Amino acid sequence: MSRNLIAILRGIRPDEAEAVTAALIEAGITRIEVPLNSPDPLSSIALMARAFGKDAEIGAGTVLTGDSVHAVADAGGRFIVAPNFNPDVMRESARRGLDAYPGVLTPTECFAALAAGAKALKVFPACMMGLEGLKAIRAVLSPDTQVLMVGGVDDGNFGQWLAAGANGFGIGSALYRPGKPVADVATDAARMVATYDREVTRC
Repeated sequence: MSRNLIAILRGIRPDEAEAVTAALIEAGITRIEVPLNSPDPLSSIALMARAFGKDAEIGAGTVLTGDSVHAVADAGGRFIVAPNFNPDVMRESARRGLDAYPGVLTPTECFAALAAGAKALKVFPACMMGLEGLKAIRAVLSPDTQVLMVGGVDDGNFGQWLAAGANGFGIGSALYRPGKPVADVATDAARMVATYDREVTRC
């Protein structure tokens, strides 16, 4: 089952990348992001893509330039996540055949990102938009627009966000922090997947 969840591994090191990725896949999370402000992120992406490319989508986050898009693609990444909407990042993602998830917060950013070919909208920070803001924006977006909430999201509020119109989530520090034992990542990932599956069924 492919779930609309992205694990955000900010701060992960290449020496732990494969073990953490294996734990996430085993738990049921198969889209995994390495932010580019992590230690040696392209090495982690390359290791993860080579080891798990058939079982998961490996991509990069905090992608701020078109040049970075090409570096991610060369490392084997398959999607691009950004904290903002940058037309150059969108253009280069399309050129390399990578799915793009730009960060948006306002209606203007949402529609500009969709016009530029966004695969999904990454609402960031989700806590700034809030549930009522999401409901308002969801009312004017096409029903098939994918909206992912990122920032202040965890399994304690999945149900509220889904009921307000979210399609999925990017999960960062609630799932992974530098130095967190792999066993703890696995436990938290399994709990989040179970909650997500339950709440999606309800909504």
